[in-house]
Amino acid sequence: MWHKNKSVIRTGAKNGGQQAWAIVQGVGSGWLHIKPAAPDGVSNIHLILSTALANNRKVDVYVVGDEISQATLN
Repeated sequence: MWHKNKSVIRTGAKNGGQQAWAIVQGVGSGWLHIKPAAPDGVSNIHLILSTALANNRKVDVYVVGDEISQATLN
């Protein structure tokens, strides 16, 4: 489901193994795993969410369960 015009509260990542997470305002109940189909997708979505956080911008995120698979910077 798409969640539109949301603020990013926090982002986090670990090296290796596609390990990246974010907390998005009003979406889920805590950390959401960034989990697209490819490693580059994890990096790209993490970059979008971190850019939104650093610049106080909104995002649209596509979330299934507790996983973010798509994101757009507004």
